[in-house]
Order: sequence, then C-alpha cells, then structure tokens
Amino acid sequence: MQNAHIDHQGTALNYQSASLLAKELAREKQMQDPTIMAWHRLGAQESPPYFDGSNPATWWKKFGAGNGGSLEISVGDEYQFIMMDASGYETLGEMPLRNLSDGHGNEYLCFTPILGKTATRPTPEACTPLDGWLADQF
Repeated sequence: MQNAHIDHQGTALNYQSASLLAKELAREKQMQDPTIMAWHRLGAQESPPYFDGSNPATWWKKFGAGNGGSLEISVGDEYQFIMMDASGYETLGEMPLRNLSDGHGNEYLCFTPILGKTATRPTPEACTPLDGWLADQF
C-alpha cells in the first residue's frame, strides 16, 4: 500500500474537509475516481462504525486494505483514509428505493416501482419499517 501525507496547518478540520483534501491528493496520485474505503480520526471520540470485538484503533486499516484500498492518506495529525480507485466499477444508477415517513414520524424504506414516484405516504405493499437491518436511502 502506498502512503501519502497532507501537512495541513490551516483551520481546524472536520471529516468533510479532511476527506475532500484526501480525495484531491488521491487524484494527484493518478486515481481517477478516488473512493474512501475506510477512515480513522486520531484522538477523538468520533469514529467510523466497527465490529464488536475488533480493535477500533486498527480494524479500519485492515478493512480498507482487504477491500481494495491501495493508498493510505493522512491529513494533518488527525485523519487517516484508505482510498481505492473506483473508476473500473459499474455504477448502480437510480436506486429503486426511497425513504418515506408516515404521519406519526415512523420511517419506511419503500420500493418505488410498486409505490410510484409521486407517492408521499408509505403503503404496506411497497414499504417496510426502517429498523436496525434496513439501510437509510437518503
């Protein structure tokens, strides 16, 4: 895996600004479509999700490298990213799923071909309540 560092000494970074800097450097390193496979923030409570039983300080690097990451970029002394070039992958296009809420604030994941593109209320035929197993499509 290649390593690169951005010596950032400007304003304080957040995830958004650090990830944009990392993607910019990845493009300079000849990645056509840089994609973040994993990330880590040093010395902070903020972190990406991790698996129970894994070491939060190291799992992100193993995950990123094991899933196609080829470039590790550190931004300042806070953020680290594992990047891959996604230019060779097919894109999904428009997802046939979307989120809706009912009048009580309950959220649902809905299959648009059954529901229709203009519907504003979830229906039992096309929608499933969001829970810990379904992903938010916003």
